[in-house]
Amino acid sequence: MRTHSIPARSLRRIAILRALHLGDLLLAVPAFRSIRSGFPEAEITLIGLPWAATFARRFAHYLDRFVEFAGYPGIPEVEVDAARTARFLAEQRAYRYGLVIQMHGSGEASNPCALALGGRITAGYYVGNPPPGLDLAFPYPSDQPEILRNLGLARLLGCPDCGTALEFPLDENDRAEAAQLIEPFQQPGQLCIGLHVGARAPARRWPAERFAAVGDALADRFGALIVLTGSWSELPLVEAVARMMACRPLVAAGKTSLGGLAALIARLDLFISNDTGPAHLAVAANTPSITIFGPADHLRWAPLDRERHRMIRQMVPCSPCAHWTCPIDHRCLRAIQPEQVIELAAHLLMMGARACGT
Repeated sequence: MRTHSIPARSLRRIAILRALHLGDLLLAVPAFRSIRSGFPEAEITLIGLPWAATFARRFAHYLDRFVEFAGYPGIPEVEVDAARTARFLAEQRAYRYGLVIQMHGSGEASNPCALALGGRITAGYYVGNPPPGLDLAFPYPSDQPEILRNLGLARLLGCPDCGTALEFPLDENDRAEAAQLIEPFQQPGQLCIGLHVGARAPARRWPAERFAAVGDALADRFGALIVLTGSWSELPLVEAVARMMACRPLVAAGKTSLGGLAALIARLDLFISNDTGPAHLAVAANTPSITIFGPADHLRWAPLDRERHRMIRQMVPCSPCAHWTCPIDHRCLRAIQPEQVIELAAHLLMMGARACGT
């Protein structure tokens, strides 16, 4: 990849377009870090989905400003209202960004939006031929992990290598929230294992009864407290799993903020999750983890550290796929048995015990 050195002092305002979800933004943090290091005096704006306003505030050491994405034709995350989109684009053009970075996928749908923001320079990936106006462009590297793909854009801009580590800053309120939730239930010295049974896409959810079997086995084998995490919308699924279990888990779903969830995960000895945002929080918190992969491309989304953060998947001809709900028999996830997860979990817990000298 040919890099371009842009004089840092020549850019006062930078916009990054990435209107996506928790996992997507966590995997962009190394790129945010690199861009901040490359342009230390610039004001950096994240253009994202409404939920990401709090994310941007948490990462104020990399991001200075947040603008809510108002929708654009071809980008499915926000329903398009023509008048609202027109106002949004007019406001962004009037702000006069010196650089707009399209960090929203391959560019097939998002490059037109990035170009419409009216930056003096626009950078991004493309498929096929680069569109007119994409000043700093490189073919979309579809074969790379998402972290490295995002870092490729920072490299294209001539920004320094600041590493691939994920991060999620915690404050005292986050830690207090997690402590208040878990400490009344965890015995001194007791292992604590989290299970995240939900995922936005039903196609990414391992069967609930198998999560229950894993939780019971680890509670019995290690005397562990099992914590079931999830959002408020996932509470019915989490409660269903709890009812299937012989042991009594701590149901934390719907009881934490995002920061509280991250602080809770940071306290765990192990986190077992579907392929969804909180799995990446475990990586950011450096909590040993297992991610259960089904239809998603594991080469793109799995952690770079495959020693502390393991994945389980079963190769089937139809995976990876982009289906929101499996149209056949969910074979990619049904092929994964509880015993596989239990044994890998036991291995990681033993590794942790040896590292602590216990």
